[in-house]
Amino acid sequence: MTRFDLTQKVTETVRRNNKLGAGSRVVPEETPIALSYGGSTHAVMMATPGDFEDFAVGFSLTEGIIADPAQIETIEAVPDEKGIDLQIALKGEQNEALVARRRHMAGPVGCGLCGIESIEQAVRKTPSVAASPLRLTDAQIVEAVALLNGQQPLHFETRAVHGAGFYVPGKGLIAVREDVGRHNALDKLVGAAARAGYSGASGAVVVTSRVSVEMVQKTAIIGSPFIIAISAPTALAIRTAQEAGMTLIALVRGADFEIFTHSDRIQSGAIADVA
Repeated sequence: MTRFDLTQKVTETVRRNNKLGAGSRVVPEETPIALSYGGSTHAVMMATPGDFEDFAVGFSLTEGIIADPAQIETIEAVPDEKGIDLQIALKGEQNEALVARRRHMAGPVGCGLCGIESIEQAVRKTPSVAASPLRLTDAQIVEAVALLNGQQPLHFETRAVHGAGFYVPGKGLIAVREDVGRHNALDKLVGAAARAGYSGASGAVVVTSRVSVEMVQKTAIIGSPFIIAISAPTALAIRTAQEAGMTLIALVRGADFEIFTHSDRIQSGAIADVA
């Protein structure tokens, strides 16, 4: 597929030691990317212009457009004057299902809430992952975040992007993706893991961003019972994870972390009261 620059070097004025001087910095690109199906735009995201196939597959999965990557016929990244049109062709029955779905769409859509027309759809029922047998130890949770911290080259270069990784016990991080948008990073990760043949139920989603409700929903849709974050969750994300039977772990700092839901899925000793 066509390659695009992920970063740009820009000039700047820097204040150091009470003095102003000339400097430069590498910053990430941010590009409008349209996700189009059958020639019709479904959503437009501001995203890092890379990992297009992963993005197309992951977005299609987490938005419920497909259930399996094999339902996509072709993916093509077409440069536009001001962005990129990611053209996705679905196979027969799946394309017909999307056409029928579009008939019920009320109008323009936005990041994280694609193809909805009501408040009820925005807070839609999240799939349950309560039956998942997957368990993690304290050490594995710490390892997952430590591995993610070491596999973010774009972040180390720019300090301006989010990271998402998929941790499988015994294998470590089988995929890591980065993007200026946290939802995009997760979608790209989902696509990468699915294309590599990994089921969401086989591992944990690990992210550098805050945990919003959409992050929980996307994680549940692929069947993963764990979302592990370096940053904090929102109240709605916690309630949604609780109802979905998902273990939400956040604010991981070295060997310390906070468990907000379903701590029974973590294999560890007694939990002390630190309040």
